Amino acid sequence: MPALGALTLAAAGLLPMAAQAQGSLVLYCGVNEDWCRAASTAFERETGIKVAMTRKSSGEILAQVKAESSNPRADVWWGGTGDPHLQAAEEGLTTDYKSPKVGELQDWAVRPWEQTKGRTVGIYSGALGFGYNAKVLKSRGIPEPKCWADLLDPKFKDEVQVADPNSSGTAYTLLATVVQLMGEDKGFEYMKALHKNVNQYTKSGSAPAKAVSLGETAVGITFMHDMISVAVDNPDVKTVAPCEGTGYEIGSMSIVKGARNLDSAKRWYDWALTPAAQEFGAKTKNFQVPSNKAAPTPPEAPKLAEIKLIPYDFAKYGSSDERRRLLAKWDREVKPLSK
Repeated sequence: MPALGALTLAAAGLLPMAAQAQGSLVLYCGVNEDWCRAASTAFERETGIKVAMTRKSSGEILAQVKAESSNPRADVWWGGTGDPHLQAAEEGLTTDYKSPKVGELQDWAVRPWEQTKGRTVGIYSGALGFGYNAKVLKSRGIPEPKCWADLLDPKFKDEVQVADPNSSGTAYTLLATVVQLMGEDKGFEYMKALHKNVNQYTKSGSAPAKAVSLGETAVGITFMHDMISVAVDNPDVKTVAPCEGTGYEIGSMSIVKGARNLDSAKRWYDWALTPAAQEFGAKTKNFQVPSNKAAPTPPEAPKLAEIKLIPYDFAKYGSSDERRRLLAKWDREVKPLSK
């Protein structure tokens, strides 16, 4: 009988399971873990599409997407700084898609989409800065820093934590920021001097914020929203927009070229650009500025209009050649230095 035959085939694993029939999605997530999980769970609940989510830093995701390019495993790369998304687009690792939601986005979110002919789009923005634990600094008699230059003071030896720019989009943004702010020669001299005060290069760009809150380091260089996320629960944590000026990110989203679940990927893409989906950031204490014009900006989010932002050149510093060159130079001239 047909019904019995179907049951027999299903038992033998020859028919898709119900969850597979509804669809599945492999998501590489570059925002904080709590946000990744909340968004994935909500999308599953709303669509019935099963999400297999992996959370990594931006540089790690780029390396993985590149390594898997001949046999792609991921469908969507969601979140993380825009520079590696731009590099992936340039190298043909992602595919173009025009969501019906693009017209609802802020101009800064549409620019990378236009620049890459539809291969990546902005989902949030945030300014680079640093934070410190006022209680720790007071106990050690160290003045509270206000500027990038302050972090070079010998009093901060072994008191500064920042991520490795090879794995972290945050740290690559720092490298590209000081090069644009100071010029390449002086920018690298700054990174070499800062190296003397760094106690650890973390894998994740947000990790130094948690270390500051726990008192494990006095200062952490992060995106300001990451420091604010821990400051809401710890009044000793202070967030700084550096006096000289600073860079910023356009957190982005891309569909992986050769995605096996392309229809599910497009559904995620459209959903992630809605105001309701973008509110999961603030709900999980992640205070980036959302890209949909109708999505409310969290009151805790840094006021970008009040911060001295440099004219960050995303086209140049998101290009494959420039990003590879700067990272290789940092690996060669900064990381091996003694302290």
